[in-house]
Amino acid sequence: MSHTSPATYLVWTLLTGILGVFLLFHLWSFDRFKCIKWDSGAHSGAFKRIMTYSYLLSIPLIFAYALGMTIIKYRQGFIALPLIGTIVPKPYQLWGKVEQAAIFPFTLMFSIGWSMEIVTHLEELCFWLFLVNSGSAQQNWFRSPYFKVWVGGSMVAVIYMPLVTIFTRSNHLMNEAYTFLAGSLGSLCLTLWFMPVLWTFPRFLNNLRADGVDTSTIVRLTKFSELNNIRVLFRFLFTLPLLVLGVDGVTPHKHVNESMFWTDILAIIAGFGCAISSGITLVIFFPRSIEGEIAAKDAAKERQRQRSQGRTTSFADSNVHIRSITSMSHPIQDSMSGTTNTYLLNQTPMHKNIYDLHTMDIRGDTATVSVGGGSPTTVYKSPSWTVDDDEERDTVPSTLPPIRPNRRRGKDIEVGGIDLPGPGRLTEGNLEMHDMGGLGVNPMIQNFTSPIDLAYGNPENESRLTFRR
Repeated sequence: MSHTSPATYLVWTLLTGILGVFLLFHLWSFDRFKCIKWDSGAHSGAFKRIMTYSYLLSIPLIFAYALGMTIIKYRQGFIALPLIGTIVPKPYQLWGKVEQAAIFPFTLMFSIGWSMEIVTHLEELCFWLFLVNSGSAQQNWFRSPYFKVWVGGSMVAVIYMPLVTIFTRSNHLMNEAYTFLAGSLGSLCLTLWFMPVLWTFPRFLNNLRADGVDTSTIVRLTKFSELNNIRVLFRFLFTLPLLVLGVDGVTPHKHVNESMFWTDILAIIAGFGCAISSGITLVIFFPRSIEGEIAAKDAAKERQRQRSQGRTTSFADSNVHIRSITSMSHPIQDSMSGTTNTYLLNQTPMHKNIYDLHTMDIRGDTATVSVGGGSPTTVYKSPSWTVDDDEERDTVPSTLPPIRPNRRRGKDIEVGGIDLPGPGRLTEGNLEMHDMGGLGVNPMIQNFTSPIDLAYGNPENESRLTFRR
């Protein structure tokens, strides 16, 4: 697009800049940027890291390409062609040496960013194909042929895209045309292969409903299906215009690239398709739960309210304690003996009690105590004193099942518990049926949250790419 107008690159810069702002806002709202940390959770293996960083790397690379070319194009401006009677953007052959030398680095950044996009979309294609065709409950994504296709295709994309740009750098126009052609052909193939997934996904959801999969999982998959439909549309808007520019650029007779209107309109459409499809990919990779966020905010407010209420209660209790000490500091008039007791000011209650327990005689509903060592006094017991010890003992079971402690089994930890007798015991088979819900579907469908956040619930199913210790 080095021959397009400056406004074209300005549109690309604005779109990718808005996408970057949305990226920051979404990741902050998602988990306060915890997802981009190297160790971001229980399933932050090499696979998730590669998918996260490859996607996050593509956006700033494309933004840097668009911003750099925008600055160069606006500095160079337009020139008038009197013989033709038109005004066109200044050709790169008339640029300064610094500007001409900057074309290849910017184009290479765009090529690398596009290869990261291909890695991202190839993984999504392979993942959804695996998910739709995973009928066995024991099938594993990391051991499936779809995962191997993604690994091989990603290596090819990361290698061949920059190589095409490097080998054609002698001619800037041809370099740009071949870069567009190579990238658009790869992205268009992936987009076309997505069509069977979109076609079969409604039937896949119907089968899950028939198998009794929980509603929350169906809702998540339905939402991702609708997002994929929209994203595939904008992927076509991204790849087809650049494919037209690339094909026309490598042919001897350039009909489209000689028209500033068609080059600008096609490049702008491609910019919208790239930004919107990448934004939808962000929402699919890092799906927010608005309900969970609202619940978390409400819980934080409740904790803050409880803390403030606790401080108020503590202050009130301290005032009550001070008042009680003040009242206890006054002489106590013993109404029964007619004497004044002032021992609270001189002695500790542990040394002298009002009721001498050694002289207490409890009989029936009354108790005879000696007050301050004086004459005996009869006190009636409160009904709350009466406790049926036999009834309380009956509520406690005579024997409890044995409790198993937590044990370390090699690299795993066996969680202990209570061994329930009879059929209620949670055996390994019952636990597996509980995890699977008794369904013959892949466990990853039950635990599905994102194409890059895969959870199986069984350590044996985890890949060597998780880098667990």
